[in-house]
Amino acid sequence: MKGKEIHILLVEDNEGDIVLAREALKEARIKNRITVITDGEKALEYLFCNDNNRKPDLILLDINLPKVNGLEVLAKIKADEALKIIPVVMLTTSTSEQDVLDAYRNYVNCYINKPIDLEEFIVVIRNIENFWLNTVKLPVI
Repeated sequence: MKGKEIHILLVEDNEGDIVLAREALKEARIKNRITVITDGEKALEYLFCNDNNRKPDLILLDINLPKVNGLEVLAKIKADEALKIIPVVMLTTSTSEQDVLDAYRNYVNCYINKPIDLEEFIVVIRNIENFWLNTVKLPVI
């Protein structure tokens, strides 16, 4: 995806994690645009009513969200013909085996536990960026 702007949708309600993710992604050597949404209901509105903007190339989704949780958001994304091709990375503090199973049953592309340590969190964001934005080929949406 080199040369093309990457649109990342970050669905996260923790302000500290939003700041860290933005900083880590800002240091990238690729062009990216980050849209941040802080609850599941607004994320669904954005994805399903977003007529004027390009759909995101990648979604980073937390499970523990207000109004509609991340697993419900994931299920609605993957049930929609137009949205299901967008890779979704579940980035969450939840270590629940049931959450992991539910995420994969709803076709999450990968499940990553957010580290509590600041430096480790930045490494995780950079690894996501390196894999999803530099290594794999994403569909053109």
